[in-house]
Amino acid sequence: MQRRSLLSHCAATATAATLGSAASRTNAQPPATSPNALPAHVAEAIPGAIFSGATRMRFLGFDVYDAALWVAPGFKAAQYAQSALVLELTYLRSLNGRSIAQRSISEMRRAGEFTAAQEQRWLAAMETSFPDVKATDRITGVHNPAVGARFWFNGIARAPINEPDFSRLFFGIWLSPATSEPKLRTALLANAPA
Repeated sequence: MQRRSLLSHCAATATAATLGSAASRTNAQPPATSPNALPAHVAEAIPGAIFSGATRMRFLGFDVYDAALWVAPGFKAAQYAQSALVLELTYLRSLNGRSIAQRSISEMRRAGEFTAAQEQRWLAAMETSFPDVKATDRITGVHNPAVGARFWFNGIARAPINEPDFSRLFFGIWLSPATSEPKLRTALLANAPA
């Protein structure tokens, strides 16, 4: 029973919507399968979207999720926050939605500062948007720099978070040069213009 509890705790801290810290010894690997195309439920969000890259998130030897990124034409990796993009995570294990939201807040601090009031508001919004997940579940996020973020869970729309600063910092978990996982960033941006 203790081993199962420890594994659950480790998996929860390597949340599906976020990256683990550098000390977690994550390994970026190619996903088991390459993404076929931009998900149909968000294809309209970015006309002419370009597949940028994909990778697998591992935490302490456990597969956590496969990540795939699509970007708008004209996207520049160094200015990721200024372009629309779609990030899709396909989970490979069960994770708690509340833990996903809490870990997201921790990782967002690497991409920039925010107030305690913003933290509480964003945490509550993410807890609404991110359900508990199991293997094969998908959370798809769209970053619109002028509006904020929209999310889908297995193709079903969730509550948007209409705050541009939230969206910039949230997607910065993966795309900011300050990410805790630079190898994941490199893999997701493999086909994107510098």
